[in-house]
Amino acid sequence: MKPLQEFKGKIQILFTDIDGTLTQEGPIPSTSYQALWELQQGGIEVVPLTGRPAGWCDLIARFWPVKGVIGENGAFYFMLKEGKTHRHYSFTPAEQKQSRARLQEIEREILAAVPQAAVSPDQFSRLMDLAIDFCEDIPALPMDDVLKIKSIFEKHGATAKVSNIHINGWFGQYDKLSMCKEFLARECPHLEFKDCAFIGDSPNDEPMFAAFENSVAVANIHQFTDQLQHLPRYVTPSQEAQGFVELARHLLEL
Repeated sequence: MKPLQEFKGKIQILFTDIDGTLTQEGPIPSTSYQALWELQQGGIEVVPLTGRPAGWCDLIARFWPVKGVIGENGAFYFMLKEGKTHRHYSFTPAEQKQSRARLQEIEREILAAVPQAAVSPDQFSRLMDLAIDFCEDIPALPMDDVLKIKSIFEKHGATAKVSNIHINGWFGQYDKLSMCKEFLARECPHLEFKDCAFIGDSPNDEPMFAAFENSVAVANIHQFTDQLQHLPRYVTPSQEAQGFVELARHLLEL
């Protein structure tokens, strides 16, 4: 991983993770919001990519200074077009209903196998995935338990990704990267990946690190490097939101 200062490319869109990237020890500080506004005003569009739920993403699309938001690890994207919400999904209502039933069975198995775990408090506003909390609103679970939960998802044929707070599991042939590609093709057909950058912080961002030439991680990525086959190309000096602000300032100075 190279230091951020070696990043020299001009970009038009910045895709960014939220938790652990825009946040600082939990909340999103004012510096992150200010950086989002400065990027927009400087001609760089921002698209958050997150495992957070549809309910959150509706608010983000409406009220943040962003071009759009990709949620639930690639299940959909939301954006405003001429003041109205536009929503694009990777699934049909029938697929959603079938997935919910299967995930409810997995939820029961996980909570029986790892009773210290919990369903994420934001589960009520999710459309396609099951989020198991391992450190956000409960005492942090040991990594052995996190991996056990991940293996239960995978035993049932679900995709499972570990973020810095949740294990997210879902059925369907999509992820953050596939929806990122679809977003560009549908909403920005004149742009390519070389015109974009991505910044993240954890193992579930690895497909993005591999796909983007302009891939960046905040400094908290160092705790996960032994879990990654594909490292980001650049790393910020600071962790979490401070690292995001460092990237924003660097991009605006190029």
